[in-house]
Amino acid sequence: MKIAATGKELRKLLAGTKSKIGPRVLVPTMGALHAGHLALMAKAREIAGAEGTVVVSIFVNPIQFNRADDLAAYPRPMEADLAACQTAGVDVVFTPEAASMYFPDRSITVTENLLSQELCGATRPGHFDGVCTVVLKLFLLTGCDAAIFGEKDAQQLAIIRRMVRDLDVQVEIIGHPTIREQDGLAMSSRNVRLTPAQRADAPKIHQALQAAKNSGSRDALEILRIARKGLESSGIDRTDYLSLVDAETLQPITSVQGPALLATAVFYGEIRLIDHVTL
Repeated sequence: MKIAATGKELRKLLAGTKSKIGPRVLVPTMGALHAGHLALMAKAREIAGAEGTVVVSIFVNPIQFNRADDLAAYPRPMEADLAACQTAGVDVVFTPEAASMYFPDRSITVTENLLSQELCGATRPGHFDGVCTVVLKLFLLTGCDAAIFGEKDAQQLAIIRRMVRDLDVQVEIIGHPTIREQDGLAMSSRNVRLTPAQRADAPKIHQALQAAKNSGSRDALEILRIARKGLESSGIDRTDYLSLVDAETLQPITSVQGPALLATAVFYGEIRLIDHVTL
């Protein structure tokens, strides 16, 4: 496994993989790797095959954070992350610092204006501008043929697919199902920041969404009522949003007539967790 700390180093390393006949597959991460990330890497290895190249980026992207305290508190266990990549059979790991990714006077940002208006985009201004900008940069720096993203971040995945479509980016976007703990909690790098009491309570988030799904109702108000009741019985400090949206357009719906997402973001103290179910 090889490690590059700058874009220049990365391109030099990847130039040596051109003789490989398999695809180059990227797994973008912000580190603090867990079993969910390892599943993405395994999928990337499967797609790349023995002759291809798996690239993992580990970069806590500052321009997608709208709270300085959240950025400062984000876990960065680089030594453990590199060991996990080695075990997963990753070929190249990209570990840049912000100073090497962004010019001090940068003035170009990639902006999405429709899918980012609801859910996380409504309460995290600028978040998806930061996501789109860094993901496009990673595509350009790695020259990847495909990229793997977890479906837990459903809005992010939809926006990246839209960006690739609208900008004619020649990268195949592959979604991977959400990986959960045995008690149903969606795996997240933020989970390690939960107190024992919060961690014991956190599975109630998924349970609330699942109860609404299992009700069989197609009426948005009823579905949201059931989910809200479940969240209110949990120990969360507040709900950022609870929404029922069309799975493709991410726009609010009044009834379920096709694929839809019941999604939420909640806070335990300052720790923000997201989850969704598909109806």
